[in-house]
Amino acid sequence: MRKVADSILEDILQGNSVRDPRILCREQLQGLRQADLESYQKALAYYDQKLLPAITEDTENCLVYWQDYSCFIASLHSPGVPVEIDIHGIQHDCHNPTPTDRMVLHMPDVTSQRTIPITLPLQLSRAQSATYDLLVTGSHQLHRREEAKHD
Repeated sequence: MRKVADSILEDILQGNSVRDPRILCREQLQGLRQADLESYQKALAYYDQKLLPAITEDTENCLVYWQDYSCFIASLHSPGVPVEIDIHGIQHDCHNPTPTDRMVLHMPDVTSQRTIPITLPLQLSRAQSATYDLLVTGSHQLHRREEAKHD
C-alpha cells in the first residue's frame, strides 16, 4: 500500500507547485522519535491505519491527507493550530484544500515554542520567506540582510 500511495503522491506533485510533504513529516518524526517515543508510535500508527488507506481510496485529496497527517504530528509535538500564510504574509484560518501558493504553519499554543512547517510552496514569496525565517528558524536578521542588499 505504501508504494501505491507514494506513486499517487509523486504523480500529484508533478502537477502542483508544492514541496513534497514527506520531507517535512520525516523531519517532524525524527524530532518526535527523540523527544517522545509514545507519540512517535502514535504517528506511525496514523500513517499505517489512516493516511495510507485514505490516499489509496481517494487519490484526489492526497495532499489534504498529507497536510492532515503533518498537522497531527505537529500536535503531538505541542498543541496548537494550523494557519495559512499567503504570498503577502497575511495569516488566514486553515482550510482544506489549502491553495498551493500558501504555506501552512502549526502555531503552538505555547508561544515560546517554535512554529512547525506543515506544507510549503515550491517557491516562497518574500513575505512568506520572512515569516518562515522569523517563526520557524527564529532568525531576526532578515531586516539587516535586506538592508545590506540595498546598500
